[in-house]
Amino acid sequence: MKGKVIGDILVVKQDVENPNGLLEIPGVNRVVKLGRINGLKREPEVKVLLGDGTETVHKENHCLFKMDVAKVMWSKGNTGERKRMSTISEDGETIVDMFAGIGYFSIPMAVHSKPAKIYSVEINPVSYGYLCQNTVLNKVEDIVEPILGDCRETAPRGIADRVLMGYIGNTHEYLPTAMEVIKDGGVVHYHESVPDKLKFIRPVERIKEAAGDRGVEILNKRIIKPYSPGVYHVVVDAKIG
Repeated sequence: MKGKVIGDILVVKQDVENPNGLLEIPGVNRVVKLGRINGLKREPEVKVLLGDGTETVHKENHCLFKMDVAKVMWSKGNTGERKRMSTISEDGETIVDMFAGIGYFSIPMAVHSKPAKIYSVEINPVSYGYLCQNTVLNKVEDIVEPILGDCRETAPRGIADRVLMGYIGNTHEYLPTAMEVIKDGGVVHYHESVPDKLKFIRPVERIKEAAGDRGVEILNKRIIKPYSPGVYHVVVDAKIG
């Protein structure tokens, strides 16, 4: 049975004839079926197959993430990127996380690095609520400042040494905002879902277009995971100005 364990919940993608048998998996107390992830707010469709409730606390890379798997998403495929980002910042940086979710990147960066401040913007009120709880769970509320709203309207401008754009969909539409947020010499981490033939071409072109007359230095390009047949989730690290 393919699935992913989030906290004490096993998340599967198909119905199970005998879900009780899955309780033999260490740490699993509940089983839910995950359907589609919908909309800008990244809301999953979930059916409970075994057990009560869909809220849990997941531990990864010495960080705690409280969430409701029926209301917010968690991608196991992004584990490596979350770990990479946890130690990428330099001491004293100001960071803006434009799509913070429940703290996927903000929490590990605050726990494992020494940024001065992380402004974590999230549009989904449910995810924002868990983001606030997770800053307290991980004792980083003095570093992470959650902000509820659309990052195009609420992200602080001109202050960031580093901007995180850890969302795929219409992410390129937010690049102009990222350029308003980032300081000269700062780094933007831009995520995009891209067809194989364009995987490191289109994202770079979009970053350079958004940067305008400001210089762009590409620091890193990497595949995070396959997204769909012939399409990859990639991230490009770009120094701006």
